[in-house]
Amino acid sequence: MAKLVLNNVYKRYENKKRKKNEPLSPYAVNNFSLACEDGEFVGILGPSGCGKTTTLRMIAGLEDISGGEIIIGETVVNHVLPKDRGIGLAFEDYALYPPLSVYENIAFNLRAKKIDKEIIKQEIDRIAPLLKVDDLLHMRPSKLSGGQKQRVNMARAIVRKPKLLLLDEPMSHLDGKMRQILRTELKRLHNSIQCTTIIVTHDQLEAMSLADRIAIMKDGELQQFGTPLEVYDNPANEFVAGFIGEPPMNIMTVKVIKEGSGAFFKFMDADISIPVPQRYMAAISDGMRVRLGVRPTDLLIGDAASKGSEVKISVFENLGEERKISFRVGADFLTLVTTDEKRYRQGDQVKLEVKSEKTHLFDVNTGEKIVPK
Repeated sequence: MAKLVLNNVYKRYENKKRKKNEPLSPYAVNNFSLACEDGEFVGILGPSGCGKTTTLRMIAGLEDISGGEIIIGETVVNHVLPKDRGIGLAFEDYALYPPLSVYENIAFNLRAKKIDKEIIKQEIDRIAPLLKVDDLLHMRPSKLSGGQKQRVNMARAIVRKPKLLLLDEPMSHLDGKMRQILRTELKRLHNSIQCTTIIVTHDQLEAMSLADRIAIMKDGELQQFGTPLEVYDNPANEFVAGFIGEPPMNIMTVKVIKEGSGAFFKFMDADISIPVPQRYMAAISDGMRVRLGVRPTDLLIGDAASKGSEVKISVFENLGEERKISFRVGADFLTLVTTDEKRYRQGDQVKLEVKSEKTHLFDVNTGEKIVPK
C-alpha cells in the first residue's frame, strides 16, 4: 500500500501549431490537489471531458504534468518512469493479447521482468481465485465474455503486487447486470488485497457504492472531495448537488419574501411557496433570489388536510419498489420519488409538500453553497 498525494497539479496540452499571438489552450487539469490514505478506495467522478482520465494518466506516468507534484508513498514521481512507480493499471479497454491464453496474459508483465516461472505460477494461483478466473486460465480472450475479460484485465494489474491500483472506467463496456456484479466483486477484492485504489468513472452510482471518498471534477477542477454521504447530504455547490443523486436534485430559482418575523421561498412563475428554515434567516434578505435545491425523496404528496401547494401531475412512473412522479412548476420540472403504493394519472391534482429543513441554497450567480450563518 502507499499514500498518494497530488499537490497543485496542472496539465495543459501544447498546440505545436499555435500562432505567436494565439492564446494558450486552457488547462485540462487545473490546480488539482488530493491526498489519499494508505489502503483507501478513492473515486474520481465527473462528466466526460472533465479531466479525470488525464489525472489518472498523470498519476500513472503516461502523461507529463505541466506543474505541481505527484507523490506516491514518500517519493515525488514527477520524473519517474511508469514501470518504476509501483502501480497496477487496468484500462477501460481490456487490451488483452488475443493469441495468448488467460494464464499467459496475466503472466505477461511478470515474464517481462524475468521472474522465475514457479513464482509466477504461485502469484497467479493466488490472484486468479480472488477474481474468479481460475477456471478460465486455459482459454483465449476471444472465448470470454466482457465481464470475464475485465476480470482478467484486473488480475493482470494486481498480480504485480502494486502499491497503487489505478482503474480507468473498468466497467463502462459492461451491461447493467454485469456492472452490478463486478461492483460487488471489486469491493470484495479491494478488501482482500488491501491496496490503495483509484477508480475513474462518470457513473455516480459506481463511485458512491465503491469509494471511501469521492473527488468530483468539472472542467479540470476539483469541486468537492468527501465521503459519499458528505457529497450527497452537503454538496459544496450547485454542480455537485445536481451531479450526485439519481434522480438528480431538483434545483430552481426562487425569490425570498419576508413577512414579519418569518420568510418564504416563492417559486418563479408558480403559486408555490415554502417557509425558509430558521438556519437560513441570517443569510437571506427580502427580495433576494437564490437557487433552491431539494432531493426528490424530500418532496411529499400531502393528504386532504395538507397545507401544501396544489399542482398537477405531468408524469407518473411505477418502477416497482418506488414511484417517480414529475410536475411542471413554471418553467421547471420537479421530480418526486416515493415508496407509497398509491397510483396516479397524468393531470391528477395533488398537494405538494416540501421538507423545508432538507433544502439546500446556492448563489444564483456563482452556484456556490450558501452556508447558514
